Amino acid sequence: MSITTMTLRVPDDLAPAIRHAAQHAGMSVNAYVVRAARHAATRDAAHQLAALGLGQDLAGEGDAL
Repeated sequence: MSITTMTLRVPDDLAPAIRHAAQHAGMSVNAYVVRAARHAATRDAAHQLAALGLGQDLAGEGDAL
């Protein structure tokens, strides 16, 4: 698996909440943000399929991840 490095700019008032949530989940901030991005991408793809009338049973799939 290849890895791409990205710079993420987060509002100052949100950063502590992300750090706390990652720590609470026992994850690094990087792993936590990657998991959240993967969750959102999966959910968005399922919603797009549902909007096209495809994969109706997948519409909420990202929500369960």
